[in-house]
Formats: sequence, structure tokens, C-alpha cells
Amino acid sequence: MLSQLPLVSAPPVGFGTPLPLPDTFTIWPYQARFRQAAQAVASGIFEVLDEDLDPYVLLLALPADAEDDTTEPAVICLEPTDCGLDGLSFEQVVERGRFLQLTETWQPLERELMSEEMVRRKQHGVGLRRAVQEALDGLDKRGHKRLSFAGWPIKIDRHFVVPVLQLNRKAFLSYPTLHPNRFYTDGRPVAHSLLLAAVLRFHEECVKSLTEPEPGSGLLVRPRDTDELIRAAGKLFLDTPAQDLGMNPATAKLFATCNTISSLRYEGAEGVGKLLLARRGHPNLAEVFALTCPTPLTDYRAVRKLLEMTTQDVSLLADGENVYALGRQVGQYDASREDLFVINFVTHYAWEFQHGGQVLMRAHYGQPSLPRTRLNRTRFRKDLRQTFQLTDPAKVERLWDVVVEASRQKHGTLLVITTEALAEADRLKLQCTLIEPVPLTPLITRLVTAIDGAVLLDPDSYCYSIGVILDGKASGHGTSTRGARYNSAIRYVDSSPYPCMAIVVSEDGLVDVITKESLREE
Repeated sequence: MLSQLPLVSAPPVGFGTPLPLPDTFTIWPYQARFRQAAQAVASGIFEVLDEDLDPYVLLLALPADAEDDTTEPAVICLEPTDCGLDGLSFEQVVERGRFLQLTETWQPLERELMSEEMVRRKQHGVGLRRAVQEALDGLDKRGHKRLSFAGWPIKIDRHFVVPVLQLNRKAFLSYPTLHPNRFYTDGRPVAHSLLLAAVLRFHEECVKSLTEPEPGSGLLVRPRDTDELIRAAGKLFLDTPAQDLGMNPATAKLFATCNTISSLRYEGAEGVGKLLLARRGHPNLAEVFALTCPTPLTDYRAVRKLLEMTTQDVSLLADGENVYALGRQVGQYDASREDLFVINFVTHYAWEFQHGGQVLMRAHYGQPSLPRTRLNRTRFRKDLRQTFQLTDPAKVERLWDVVVEASRQKHGTLLVITTEALAEADRLKLQCTLIEPVPLTPLITRLVTAIDGAVLLDPDSYCYSIGVILDGKASGHGTSTRGARYNSAIRYVDSSPYPCMAIVVSEDGLVDVITKESLREE
């Protein structure tokens, strides 16, 4: 028997006060408000990582109790009702979950750490979540533009409530990953990418909220900060290489270790170099010289000192716990082995996690991010059209060439495009270097971006001043996790009375296009 859950509509209420029950069937008072709060949390996480991910949260409720003659049978429910899924697709999920529970080979260690009832509940949850995921995967294969990720089933009243997160398929699959579809011995998925780690952290938040005495109410009043959740996802993702190298992820703490090492200076110099993570004796590593007493990775200052000896060709070699030598990578590494990882310290407080020649995650001032492409041509054209009503293909192409060349500046730079570039150059003449107006070419762009300060140009690509120290009023759009260049660009764009756009090239390779429209969307 199938039914669908209606949306609950009511004015905001305080913590501990359930929403008034409507006349039609619902499972629990907070269900609609919980989904709305979960949607806000998911939007915060994934729009920061990549706005094209377009997260969408829905709830699936499955009957938890066997039907008998004394009670009205429970039904399969979906919320919202227009989520695009059909309850008929999940009719056999509960039975399939029980089958997976009975046929899975469970580790006996669990029975030593937990009671029989706890083990049974956990195994049932693993089986049911996998069954729901199988059903969702089957639906996703029918040409859907979204990928669906099932959360942990929580029993509320006579239903198992499963939060489901959907993300844009093309955007999700555009990033490189480690081997997918792997699980820990207790049934937990292994995070093969930062995106999957963020999905898992999101579902953890849902579990915490749905297991409270008043299910769902916690997420309404005390959701975790978006940056905090993304950092937690970064920590979870770095547990995967630790696991692959045979370490205990809880003690390795690779994410925190890399952040701390990257934050340290040696005699005033920034830490730049590579750390190769692999077991000693790896066939693709050759030692230049070994340390008699390996240095623990947790001895951060000692590791930072050793990093000073690295070159473009020679790196630190570590087994995940200790730095044991300096050496280099040799031969052709088989990426399917997944037992050799690279931590590339790019500049101060910025590093990358790499595997098989691909960047899987970047971190800047302790905040993880996806290895996004430096620039998106389509989005840049859209920003020019929205900001300046600029559609002339020749002018757009000239600006694109300028921005592409600026993005190659190793030490970072800042371009400001404004319709009043000449007037702004005159206004800021005491804090910039004025030049004769000149149309920027790739060569000139390379020259003028080599010094500190912003480059001021107009939509016709004419440059009027270089080395500009921008002004502007402080706004609520800045972030302490980014540097002065990024925050000064935000202040200037937000305060400017003229149409303007800022292109911020960070030293770690990240490129941000800031417009008034993008600031309003935050």
C-alpha cells in the first residue's frame, strides 16, 4: 500500500515545540521542517565546493514493522511529494535489506565490542541502506541527471526514515577520485573523494538530528557551520590513504598533520616541496639518503626543517607515520595499486593531495577545496554579460586571453575590470602606478601582474594603472580562511558604485571571479 507525504506548512516555532499536525497523514511533527533545514545545510556545503552540484534533499520512509490484523499497515512515503521518485520503486527494499543483512560476512570483532542487540541493529541498518542505495542506483541509471546517496535509516514511529541527497551527475563525476565502492569492515563507506566525504559528513549530521528525543529538531536550531563541515570532510577523506597504507586513520591524522606542517616557516621562508607517502621499499621510490632515526610526522618543526632540503626532483619519503628518507619517484607507477600518494606543499598554509598525477584535494589555510579548473570560459562569459552587458565576441575573447595569462602568475595577482577604470585610476593615483592607457596583450599582462597590487582595466581590455592598493568598506562577505588579496577584492567590488568585476588568482592556483551578483548570492 503506497501513499505520499504532504508538505507541512507552518510559521516558525521555537525549539521543543513541534509543528501542529495536519489533517492528513505524517510520520512525525518535524518532518517537513527537518527536510528544509537539511536542504539548507546541504546547499551551504556543496555550493561552496562547486555551485554546479545543485544539492537536493528528500526523505524516504519505509515500513519498519510487519503488518498484522490489529494495526493499519505502514506505507512507503516520500517528501516532498514532487521529488521525482515513485514509491513503487522501493516496494522490495525492506526485504532486500534483510537479505543483505543475512548474507553479509560480518567481522566477529564487533560482537566483542557491542551487545548482540547493538550488532543486530547496526547490521540491519547497513543492509537496509545498501538496499536503498541499490534501488536509487537503478533509478539513476535511467538517464537521470542526478546521482543519489542514501543516508542511514533511523526508526521513527513505525517507519525507517532515510535521508537521500541528490547531486548533479555531471559535476560530481568531473572530479578525479580514488577507487570507488569500498567499505570498512563495519560496513561504513570509504571516502574515495572529498565530495563523497562531504556527502558522508552531511548524512552524519542527519543521523545526529534524527536520533534526538525530538527527531529533527536539533538541525533546526543549531546546524554546524559550513566551513566546519567541509573541514570534517577533508579529515575523513585523508583517512583513506592512511587506510590504504595500513595505518589506523584515527592515529595518523594526516589532514591535521599536513595543515600544521604547511603553516610553519623555516627562518622566515615558506614551506615548499613534496612529501611522498608509501610503504618503505615501494618499487617506484628510490632513496637518495636515509635517516638513521626516522622523524615522526607529528614532529612538525623537524619535518618542516627536512622539507627545506627538498628540490623539484627530490622529496621527503614517509610511510604515513615517519619520514625515513629523502628520495625520488622512479619508473611508471601503476595507479590501480593505490599505495603511493603525494602531498605537495605549494606555499604558506597551502597544500595539495595528489594520486596518479592528479590533484584530488587542495587545502588553503586549513580549508579543503576541490581541484577546480582555473577558469570556466562559459561562466566567465556569463559574468561579463551580467555585469557589463558585454556580448561582443572580440572583446570577450580579448578579456579571456588576459585573464588566462594572469591565471598563470605563480605568485598570484588581482585584476579589476570596471567601466570607470580611467576615473578610478585618477581617484587612486596616490596608491598606484599610473600608466599610459594600453590594450593588454598576453605579454603585457605577464609584465604588469608580476608586481604586487591590482591591475585596473576596462571592458575593452585597456589598462590604466598597476600596483593598485584597493579601498572599500568592510562587508559581511569576507572570510578569514582567505588572504588579503581575496578580501580586498570583495570589499572593492561590494563598495564600487560602478559595474565591476575582480579576478583573484591565489598563490595556490585557485581563481575566483567576484561580481556584485555573486556576492548577493552568498
